[in-house]
Amino acid sequence: MADNVYTALARFLDNLPGGFPATESGVERQILERLFTADEAALELHLSLIAETPKVIAHRASRPVEDIAQALATMESKGLISGSHRAGKEPSYSAVPFVVGIYEFQLHKMDRELAGLFDEYLPHLLVPETWKKAPLLRTIPVGESLTPELEVMPYERAEALVRSHTKFSVADCVCRQEEALLGHRCDKPLETCLSFGSGADFYVRNHMGRYISQQEALDILTLAEESGLVLQPSASQEAAFICACCGCCCGVLTTLKRQPNPAELIHSAFVAVLDDELCNGCELCLERCQMEALISSDGGVALDDARCIGCGLCVTACPDEALVLMRKPDEEQRPLPKSWAMANIKLGKVRGVISNRSMAEMFIRSKVDRAAAKDT
Repeated sequence: MADNVYTALARFLDNLPGGFPATESGVERQILERLFTADEAALELHLSLIAETPKVIAHRASRPVEDIAQALATMESKGLISGSHRAGKEPSYSAVPFVVGIYEFQLHKMDRELAGLFDEYLPHLLVPETWKKAPLLRTIPVGESLTPELEVMPYERAEALVRSHTKFSVADCVCRQEEALLGHRCDKPLETCLSFGSGADFYVRNHMGRYISQQEALDILTLAEESGLVLQPSASQEAAFICACCGCCCGVLTTLKRQPNPAELIHSAFVAVLDDELCNGCELCLERCQMEALISSDGGVALDDARCIGCGLCVTACPDEALVLMRKPDEEQRPLPKSWAMANIKLGKVRGVISNRSMAEMFIRSKVDRAAAKDT
């Protein structure tokens, strides 16, 4: 019975936007068995991407409401599902993809063994052609690399993204925590990942982060720039979060680095341009580049723009202004979904696990079950 429920759970997660592909080694099954009890795995199958109350989920699962309410609260605290707790309203819960979701929510919960399982599995999640069409992260330039004459949209400015919110939390980077558990601790700061709004509430409520002020959030952007971290918000105009990532630990960046042309896969509006005549060969930019797009060459530096993701870190390191950012041509720009929910829907459609019909059916089922639960 337990064997069947974990198989069903793996299939359930693979039908969510981020996917949960099977591997020859079966490492994904080991992860599920570490994270979920058999009862939690069975309960997960009754959730959807729509947040619903314990009463609705209990009706669907044919189980007592009190038991379901406690189980859901426990699953949220374990980072297995998402919860919404609005003042004066009953809590509601929804399923979340493995990435971005369950994996990130294991912050401070993983040990060395689980870190090893994640390290083995995560590269299987980023499918290059899928990511090219519907990434869940995007790269924006660090603030000091943006010049007045450069055309920049508000949602491409980290400071503007922060200032558009009123509630903030900061958490440790789960990728750097994972690598530290595996003995690969890097020298980058750990507490750098920002969440906004309800996401900030979720991180604080579940003891993964702490509330900070808007100024503290802006200070973290400065720290990221000084430390050579790539700013990666959610791939939506209305950012749900901003990650500050290093090329040695970040699951996304390390996976992209294995590709021959990372610039084709990342969602970025910019690319660096090198003026050979201004370059003095100091090579200060080499360490700042997290994608190995810059290399030492004949007493100077060479730039491989097929590897450049437009983060701007090299620009702020260059003392002679030999490196600048340029906006990519319009034909190389990709449309950006307005919200985080729309970004996930886009990914689900690209993967073929979400359609307009399936979304309608999901909403209808939720409405019917809400009505039925209300009558019981």
